[in-house]
Amino acid sequence: MKKVTLKTSVFVTFFCCISMHSQGTLKEYKKAIAVDSLFRDKVFNTPSTFYWVSTNELWYVNNSKEGKEYLFVNAETKQQKPVFNHKKLAEVLTKKTNETVNYNNINIKNLKLDSESNNLNFNFKNLQLSCNLDTYDLTILDTIKEKKDRDSRYWGDFFDETKNKNVPSPDASKIAYIKNSNLYIKDIKTNAETQLSYDGTKGNYYSTYIKWSPDSKKIMAYKVKPGEDHKIYFIESSPKDQLQPKLQTRDYLKPGDELPFKSPQLFLIDSKEHIKIPTDEFSSQYAISRIDWRADSRAFTFEYNQRGHQAYKVINVNAETGKLSVLINETSKTFIDYSSKKFRYDIEDGKQIVWTSERDGWNHVYLYNGDGTVKKQLTKGKWVVRKVIHVDEKNKEIYFTASGLDRNQDPYFIHYCKIDFDGKNFKRLTSENGNHKVTFSKDYKYFVDQYSRVDKPATTLLKTTDGANKLLEIQKGDDSELIKQGWKAPEVFTAKGRDGETDIWGIIVRPTTFDPNRSYPIIEYIYAGPHDSFVPKDFRPYYWSMTSLAELGFIVVQIDGMGTSNRSKAFHDVCWQNLKDGGFPDRKLWMKAAAKKYPYMNVDKVGIHGTSAGGQNAGAALVFNSDFYDVAVASCGCHDNRMDKMWWNEQFMGYPIGPHYEACSNVENAAQLGGNLMLILGEVDDNVDPASTMQFANALIKANKDFELVTVPGMAHSAGGDYGERKRKDFFVKHLLNITPPSWDTTYKQ
Repeated sequence: MKKVTLKTSVFVTFFCCISMHSQGTLKEYKKAIAVDSLFRDKVFNTPSTFYWVSTNELWYVNNSKEGKEYLFVNAETKQQKPVFNHKKLAEVLTKKTNETVNYNNINIKNLKLDSESNNLNFNFKNLQLSCNLDTYDLTILDTIKEKKDRDSRYWGDFFDETKNKNVPSPDASKIAYIKNSNLYIKDIKTNAETQLSYDGTKGNYYSTYIKWSPDSKKIMAYKVKPGEDHKIYFIESSPKDQLQPKLQTRDYLKPGDELPFKSPQLFLIDSKEHIKIPTDEFSSQYAISRIDWRADSRAFTFEYNQRGHQAYKVINVNAETGKLSVLINETSKTFIDYSSKKFRYDIEDGKQIVWTSERDGWNHVYLYNGDGTVKKQLTKGKWVVRKVIHVDEKNKEIYFTASGLDRNQDPYFIHYCKIDFDGKNFKRLTSENGNHKVTFSKDYKYFVDQYSRVDKPATTLLKTTDGANKLLEIQKGDDSELIKQGWKAPEVFTAKGRDGETDIWGIIVRPTTFDPNRSYPIIEYIYAGPHDSFVPKDFRPYYWSMTSLAELGFIVVQIDGMGTSNRSKAFHDVCWQNLKDGGFPDRKLWMKAAAKKYPYMNVDKVGIHGTSAGGQNAGAALVFNSDFYDVAVASCGCHDNRMDKMWWNEQFMGYPIGPHYEACSNVENAAQLGGNLMLILGEVDDNVDPASTMQFANALIKANKDFELVTVPGMAHSAGGDYGERKRKDFFVKHLLNITPPSWDTTYKQ
């Protein structure tokens, strides 16, 4: 044991007292509350949306220091100018509508400029207006009817196969429909009805989602054997419209539940023949989707996602014989990331197919022949195709985004590229050091390129697609006012992961009152869901999960560890059947490396918080990693993957359900918990079953573990809202700074 002298003891006590008086105090709380509004609207010349109105013309709204500025850009002349005289338009709008319109805050939409007449058409509130920009005469063209809110469909609702309307044939001679669980057609002229199928039953019926062939001579109809009906229930204790509580229910399939089985069938209209399609190639279904006829009616195709997501097929059915052939058969020993990486585009009615795959260890683009043979791998290398955004059949080019192209840049930065159908003429459209967002002109001749980093506000350029030449700097972000408010840019930090070779990327957020002579506990904001990567790459003045928390006297970090997406397949595969891993071995090494470089980061006092999958991660930090983490706040967590939604959990944990589900469960392993835990729960969370958190709490009680449970009445899936935010801050201040937080009466007094 290290010997502590009187001198050392006095110094430590003095230092701690200074820290206690300067961190987590009422002053810091007030600053933490104010920092959002303090930083808001302090960055200028960073427009967010661009509207191409013709091949070479676009308009946008700039957030200038003076206010909203409507600008018009001509790519051919390389010039930009105000769309209109802001003061004159504000004056005529005020007169016409009897509402005061400030010239620096005009809010109009759907701008259309007629260059010949110099008339500007636009929408203002509920009016469609036209303004002559020579005279500023304003004409009301029409009133805009208020759009009715669409009935919001709950994401988990079962798909009703029986509710589609009757389906007319393309030649309008017949209609197809389902009656008594079977397929019928009716001649529109004679009204004669013909039954085409006889094998439909209530337990294995034909779906109303019928597809005619383009030549009206064939029908694809599929039978459905229903799956399991699984619902979740919860009580809304404090409804707005009545005194008594309400019982709520949702359709909610969970891992292992029985799914519907779909069986596509082929019907020949003239001969009234029913050709049954064998199901051998799609017998273990998670889903069958994208059932489409070829334009020449020679065949229909569909996609088959195998349960467990280790096989994904594109299947072709010959329309004359019903013979089935597999065009694409994607397989993986772990999982196929169908939900975020899959892309398919059929060229010239299926003569070729553009397809994305991770089969060589990185996500890339492949070109298939129409018969299902691979023609060529079009992109290749130790980098990732993030998304195919456009297939130009005329010029035989594919536009896509990619990351990891540059050794000297963050491997998550998105860049835009194109390549031809032969896998040649690879061209980068962006190369500047930053994360890019591009808006192409309608003919892809020009594009607006906006890029930024967490420490650099956006620069917006106009470029040509051919050669990626810069035509004009449209705007350059100005953060000078933000910096005057004491804002400190997050620091991008990298360290080696568990293998000693792979770079792990994250950011460090410091308070505006940062003093390198203080000691700062570390808090990690975590979301380690394998469906994406999550560390911010764009410039933001305020990070809701980190900025305010840092002001209380913490260093707050966010990290993408192994098991998250957008790197190599091997990097991603760490999560497979192992969600408890959460990248924690990499996260610990990353924070230790940061603390070694910056001794003011106290790696002996580490907190963590997250929501949803991040809530599961935060709980796992204390269940499986309490050797490193001391305090956790877990909001709406899916603490046992058997209790959460099927699609997300089976995607990465696999099927069938096995012992690995239990091994990853915070609930089953609750007795291992160490440190201080707060659970936050939304009472009516219909994204993650609230029972998941309650079962974790129950297991902790049985294991004699002390923890805090915060249930927010009426709250859906969230981090807990304002109430949860206050509880979270207080919990970290109490357990990481060893300070009793100030009372809410003084902290949040209006």
